[in-house]
Amino acid sequence: MFLIANSEQALLALEQHLRLKNYSPRTIKSYKGCLVRFLKRFPDCLNSSNIECVKAFLLSIHESGLSPQTINVNIQVIQFYFREILHQPFRFPLPYAKRPKRLPVILSRSEIEQILNNVSNLKHRTIIALAYGAGLRVSEVVELRVGNVDFESRVIYVHQGKGQKDRITLLPNTLYESLQKTMCGKSPDDYLFASERGGRLSERSIQKVFARALNSAHINKQATLHSLRHSFATHVLKQGTDIRFIQKLLGHANIRTTQLYTHVSTASISAIKSPL
Repeated sequence: MFLIANSEQALLALEQHLRLKNYSPRTIKSYKGCLVRFLKRFPDCLNSSNIECVKAFLLSIHESGLSPQTINVNIQVIQFYFREILHQPFRFPLPYAKRPKRLPVILSRSEIEQILNNVSNLKHRTIIALAYGAGLRVSEVVELRVGNVDFESRVIYVHQGKGQKDRITLLPNTLYESLQKTMCGKSPDDYLFASERGGRLSERSIQKVFARALNSAHINKQATLHSLRHSFATHVLKQGTDIRFIQKLLGHANIRTTQLYTHVSTASISAIKSPL
């Protein structure tokens, strides 16, 4: 039987195992944070599972107001720790928190234009426009390299996106000039959008730029930078694009994820006349 001496060893074993399974750095950080909280509350569970302790822990994070998604990650981490690290069977049925079904926030074309008009910095404006025009996640935008942009084929290569998957998406014609200015003097391996100090641009800095532009444009929707990706999918769907093509552009593993946008498209709803 494999025994863990202390919480530090448990975290190290977890991190090494996750790296071997090619989990992303963000997921590794999240998993370690969950395990720290669990073992800090119940150190006696370092080498053996106790269903009552696990239930008490999950109840405590329920009561703390954490989102259902975060609660479910904690459940996954606890199960992963005992099964994968300690090689112990974990047969306790843990109920996953029910996630509320909310429709994504969609920005209209005119609202997106207003947002772009309130960003004076060329690099920042190009980033926001590309996030919308190519349906990119903010994490994918900041990871783009110069060599990922193919003007001849009019595509962008997204390497190791969410789920460690590569995909191809659209390169908007309207961004050719600004992208070429951004790429000037850079090698193919350089970041397309580098920070002022050089190297990778932080996601947080771009999110702040978007939030300021949203506020300056006087748009009251609870939108985030990720809303641009939702807007891209909805607008492309309205153009009559087959949903399976949209699935590939967005990099969704399951078509049901993409089908969410059929519920937020107002094209068919607006054609119906109210009886009032």
